[in-house]
Amino acid sequence: MKRESALQVVLVLVGLFYCFWGYLLFDNLWHVQWLSGHCDVMPMFLSLNTALGPCLLLAVKHPARHRLMIAYGACSSLAHAFTMTIMSAQAVAHGTHRQDSPQDIVMFLVIGSTLLALLPAKQASPAGASVSDPRFAER
Repeated sequence: MKRESALQVVLVLVGLFYCFWGYLLFDNLWHVQWLSGHCDVMPMFLSLNTALGPCLLLAVKHPARHRLMIAYGACSSLAHAFTMTIMSAQAVAHGTHRQDSPQDIVMFLVIGSTLLALLPAKQASPAGASVSDPRFAER
């Protein structure tokens, strides 16, 4: 039960953090910052995590039912951290330095690792249900 409570706290914190990125996305698009800095990747990245925020907040009530969404949140965070690690190494190899490195790498590694560590165990299928039978969410 402690593990589920810890997961719920982490889901709320990460979900709210990603929801806040909606403000950053709006600000970035409103002031056309992406165009002046030739950084068209930032709004796309912000939009993905902004959409993930409410999904993680929905998973708070019943984390075991939203295991796949939590796993996606963890894997996307780890993928982002690994991508930023490679980009930072390439920048150093070319004699430059990324502005946000290594803070963004550490932050996304912590988020992804924590979500994976607290991921609920896979639930067993109901007795008699075959793999091809669709299971609908309980209401």
